[in-house]
Amino acid sequence: MRKLFATILLCLAGTAAQAEDWVIKPSPYDVATTADRLEGIIDASPASLVARVDHQAAAAGADLQMDPATVLIFGNPALGTPLMQADPRAALDLPLRVLVWQDADGAKIGYLSVEALAERYDLDSAKDTLERMKQALASMTDKAVAED
Repeated sequence: MRKLFATILLCLAGTAAQAEDWVIKPSPYDVATTADRLEGIIDASPASLVARVDHQAAAAGADLQMDPATVLIFGNPALGTPLMQADPRAALDLPLRVLVWQDADGAKIGYLSVEALAERYDLDSAKDTLERMKQALASMTDKAVAED
């Protein structure tokens, strides 16, 4: 379990090092509330939640401590399938993942930009799909952090 956790942390650290590939938004809510809000938005959309990963709880299970961090994994086959048809390697980054985490500045929500996804794979034939995905991610995460 510890090896798995260490691997996850290394993967997250490697991704975070390329922050220019990320869309990051501050949240006025704590991590759990932000993640709950996003989950509700996903449930009300054409997308489906695949998994919710609470990294802080996993760390506690390994007798380790870390700040709150939750990943929501979700997708919409109507958007993801054309990308995987254009380049099957895109399946490595699909379904989409959104990270909600806490740092010294507060809670944040972030995800790999659609442009970064397009650069990783040969998705020139799926520009319309990528634009729809970009708009959906922006809208969903904006709603998750919107103050009521």
